[in-house]
Formats: sequence, C-alpha cells, structure tokens
Amino acid sequence: MNQTLLLRASNKVGPRLGLAIGLAALAVLLALPLLHLLPGDHALHVSSYTLTLVGKILCYAVVALALDLVWGYAGLLSLGHGLFFALGGYAMGMYLMRQSAGDGLPAFMSFLSWSELPWYWTGTSHFLWALCLVVAVPGLLAFVFGFFAFRSRIKGVYFSIMTQALTFAGMLLFFRNETGFGGNNGFTDFKRILGFDITAPGTRAVLFLASLLLLLGSLYLGFRLARSKFGRVLTAVRDAENRLMFCGYDPRGYKLFIWVLSAVLCGLAGALYVPQVGIINPSEMSPTNSIEAAVWVALGGRGSLIGPLLGAGLVNGLKSFFTVALPEYWLFFLGALFILVTLYLPRGIYGLIKRGEQ
Repeated sequence: MNQTLLLRASNKVGPRLGLAIGLAALAVLLALPLLHLLPGDHALHVSSYTLTLVGKILCYAVVALALDLVWGYAGLLSLGHGLFFALGGYAMGMYLMRQSAGDGLPAFMSFLSWSELPWYWTGTSHFLWALCLVVAVPGLLAFVFGFFAFRSRIKGVYFSIMTQALTFAGMLLFFRNETGFGGNNGFTDFKRILGFDITAPGTRAVLFLASLLLLLGSLYLGFRLARSKFGRVLTAVRDAENRLMFCGYDPRGYKLFIWVLSAVLCGLAGALYVPQVGIINPSEMSPTNSIEAAVWVALGGRGSLIGPLLGAGLVNGLKSFFTVALPEYWLFFLGALFILVTLYLPRGIYGLIKRGEQ
C-alpha cells in the first residue's frame, strides 16, 4: 500500500518538477535582455558578451532540435546540418552587408575590384526578401537533395556520408573569392539592421528575444508533430521502415517533409546567429560543426526534443570555457565525451533523468 502511494506521488512530482525547472529557466532567459538594458554600472547589468553567448547557444539549440527531428524520430543521421545553418546566415549576411554599404558595393567586393553586384544579390537590400532567402535557399537545397536520396532509398551510414560530402562541397565553394560571398573572410563589420544600430543594447535585446521565440516555437512545433499521427509514422520509419511499407505507407514523403522542415529551422537559426555574433564565413559549413551538432543530440538524448537542448547548452558552455582556458584540449575532450555517452549513456542526459524519476 505504501509503495503504491509512493509510486503515485513520484509519478506526479516528476513531471511537475521538470515543468518547474523549465519555467524557471524560461524566466531567467526572459530576464537576461531586460538586465542587459540596465546601466553598465548597475549590479544586475548583463554584459553584451554574456547576452551574445547565450543568444548564440539558443540558436545552436534550435539546430540541435532540428537535427533531433530527423535523427531522433526519422532515424536519419545528418552530418551536414551546418550547411543549412550557414546558408541561412549567409542570406541574412547579404542583407546586413547591403545595409552597411548603402548605395555602394560591399567592402569586400570593392577590395576585389568588382564593378557590380552579382545577379543573385538582387533584392538583398530588402529585409523581407532576405527572410525569403533564409527560408527558401536551405529548404530548396534540402528538398532537391532529399528527393533524390530518398527516392534512391539511401539510408544509414551512406546517407550520413552523403550529407557530410554535401556540406564539405558547400564549404569549398564558399571559400572561393569569385563566388561573391567574401571568400574565407566571409561577411563581417555589420552596422545596421532595419535602420537600427546592430550593436545597440536595445537591438541586441530584440535579437536575443527573437532567438528565444524561435526556440520556443520550434519546440512547440516539434511536440505537436511528435504526438501526432505523423510523428508515429516517423518513429515507424526509424524502427521498421520495411514493415511500414508493407502496411501500405510510402515513407519517402514523410522523410522528405521532416528533412526540409529541419533544414528551414536551421536556416532561421543561422539568420539570427549572424547579427548577434557579427560574422559569418565558410568555416560554419565545416563538417566538424555538423558532427558537433550530432554530439549535442547524442549527449542530450535523441528522440526527446528536450534532451538536445540540454546537450547544446552543456557542450557549448563547456566549449566557451575550454577555448579560453585550455583551447588545445577542447577537441580531445569533445571526442572523449562522445565516446563516454555512446558507451554509458545511450539515451543521453534526458534518458538518465527519466530513469531517475522512475
């Protein structure tokens, strides 16, 4: 009798405790931009560095959630999500460069003796067109790649290798000066966005809140999809695709939809990342970044949506520490962390928390 009462109590306390922690974290995140607006000599003032760092981690958390949708639910391990993130960043960067240049050419084009803008820069001085590019470019690339990959029934390690090759090819392309994207220096020295000073405290606070809203919206969308019939079909694709096809379902459409949606979310995250950090270059397309995103999801717990957010926050927090204190040991630590998680925490931190509740 007593054991039954304890079990019922724990079942009620566990979810409530998790909700309380989540609401407390949300309250802290909402308070950060407000504290940033306080005078610099105020005891509660949050510095630009701290706000930018947390805003950057929020954008990374959206990438982790997007990757969890395709890996955790559809079983598609992508090692190329850094490409979609960078494409969204470059689309926003084109607008910011046009804002800085005014009626002239961006500084890097003048340095390279360009006489006019390339055709694909047309309209990038308009914010709404830049937003269209942020969504359309990663989404269209993901659609074309996914259409042919899923039609050919490529999956497993072969799919992962192809996504890694795709992002590596994109990185090499954007490194070239003649492509019109700044070469290895990329885009930087942004000054204004929508007419506002991009370094002003108010602008930084708005960008931070936009990143938080994107994360919350992505999380809500992810939960709605996961708990719908569509989400159950996705998990069936992950666990027994052949049986699903035997039942009369065509998994290609389901995989293509979630793959494109994941790419679009990454593009939006990249678009908010760039004005906060102040730079975008081809190194964001490095396969290492995409592999690191997979580590976030694995560490947090794939197939949970909440876990990847924890993984992204923990890994990037540790990265910020190691790159300042012990920069030469960061990659060794990251590799060891991934090995330990794979061996001893197959369900990640979130799985460990859930097991503790049970």
